[in-house]
Amino acid sequence: MKLTIISGRSGSGKTTALQAMEDQNYYCVDNLPVGMLPTLAEQLDQGELPIERAAVGIDARNLPTQLLAFDAILDALHQQQVKTEIIYLDADDSTLLKRFSATRRRHPLGAQQGSVEAAIQHERELLSNIRLRADLVIDTSNYDVHSLRNLMRERVANRSAALSLQLESFGFKNGLPNDADLVFDVRVLPNPHWRADLRPFTGRDDAIIDFLQQHQASHDMLDDIHHFVKRWLPAFADSDRSYVTVAIGCTGGRHRSVFITEQLAKRLRNEGTTLQVRHRELD
Repeated sequence: MKLTIISGRSGSGKTTALQAMEDQNYYCVDNLPVGMLPTLAEQLDQGELPIERAAVGIDARNLPTQLLAFDAILDALHQQQVKTEIIYLDADDSTLLKRFSATRRRHPLGAQQGSVEAAIQHERELLSNIRLRADLVIDTSNYDVHSLRNLMRERVANRSAALSLQLESFGFKNGLPNDADLVFDVRVLPNPHWRADLRPFTGRDDAIIDFLQQHQASHDMLDDIHHFVKRWLPAFADSDRSYVTVAIGCTGGRHRSVFITEQLAKRLRNEGTTLQVRHRELD
């Protein structure tokens, strides 16, 4: 059987992610004590109708001693021949604070820590080992409920390839994506932002495409990134990586990075690579 462990800090979207998995016919359990994972897997695998796909929510409400034993519990699952993957959801501290303020929910660790800010920091420490072991870390700071559901459905629950590749454009002025495995900087390309007639468009529009294709540097940059990604994707797959996120950034994340991301996606798809595209500053 396949067991997907969904973890992360409170307010990052774990419930939404788990619901998305349930919608895709996963058997889902939320807030399970970590120590019960091997028992749950055994029961699901040996019933009258064995469960092939299950998803379990694990969070900081577990006892600290059980969280510390997470590595040993994973080893026990592997000895049971259970295929596991770990999806860790997170967001920046300010976003988590805003979400708790907007919903007026109490933080699960708030009573112990005295404030939401302290609880958020303590939760990071408690879950640090799970985050370290994660196959995929998703920064949900810029996701709404619907986009997170779509991501979980397309990239996790229903992925058609052994290696799930995501190409993501972003703007450096808004910070690096926390979930990026490879980052390429295309700020050296000519910037359409300085053309008033081009500024309202994005890298998906013909006006920006035509502008950037007039410059040899755009072709050279695209060729180099394409060659690098194509060369090393098989190595990621051979090292048992399930997820790879390639992030391409420019200053604002609307023109050059979007153009390169779209053109790279087109090339890779033409070569038979399955992938998802996300434009952080546009979506």
